[in-house]
Amino acid sequence: MADVSLQPILALLGCPVAGNPTQFMMERAFAYHGLDWRYISVEVHPEDLADAVRGMRAMGFAGGNCAEPHKEAIGQYLFRLGTTAEMTGVVNLLIRQQDQLVGENTEGRAVLEAIRRRIDPAGRRCVLLGDGKLARAVAVELALAGVDQVLILSRNPASGRRLANLLLERLEVSAQHILWEDPYSLPPQTELLVHATTIGQRNPEAQVPLDFSSLKPQTLVVDCQFLPPQTHLLQSASQQGCQTIDGLELLLTRSAIDFQLWTGLEPNQEVLREAAEEFLEL
Repeated sequence: MADVSLQPILALLGCPVAGNPTQFMMERAFAYHGLDWRYISVEVHPEDLADAVRGMRAMGFAGGNCAEPHKEAIGQYLFRLGTTAEMTGVVNLLIRQQDQLVGENTEGRAVLEAIRRRIDPAGRRCVLLGDGKLARAVAVELALAGVDQVLILSRNPASGRRLANLLLERLEVSAQHILWEDPYSLPPQTELLVHATTIGQRNPEAQVPLDFSSLKPQTLVVDCQFLPPQTHLLQSASQQGCQTIDGLELLLTRSAIDFQLWTGLEPNQEVLREAAEEFLEL
């Protein structure tokens, strides 16, 4: 059993880490809940990642987060991976179990939780924009939640087909890759649209190549970009009468999941929101 007199320490590993709001948010949440925990941000170059993980384990760190460019590389240095992290090869959360560090993926889980606040995704037909690390995590979580079909739009046929095959072969969910070349018209039966590319990051005017007139009011639209929260895609979806979920909600949801997994406590969501908005100057 850990010595309760020792201060639990968490670390964000990334390169670069400047501009990441996680430390600011977690420190505010620790203070609000009266926890004598600390969260630090550490810039770790790729060639030093193995040493950094060994150091965290040796010094008894309680866990932390993993940012780019380490989300795929870090898995080989961990004791084991959770289900979504293992299937996708993508880790964003580290948590200590006994004297080992375990890798989890909570980014896809955050998207799923936000969706479930509006609809049950089971049996729904989904269009997923992107096939990268975040898109893979979202696809696996939706498949585990019982979606009926996932259409994957991307500009990379090889990685798009790999993701479709993962869903088909390991999770037995109908999946198809579609090469994304022109503005895409959503099939009329689409009930869920998830944007998981970097289009629009820090650029509210950037337009996702979709035929926005094909959006139907019954389609729930999710944009994973949190800076800025109100993207061109979400604005267009709202104009078509769609429910929407922005990236700030996803950031807060993921942070709450991480906090609970580390501490066993449900964080105050308003504290997390105020910290995120202050840090990001929203």
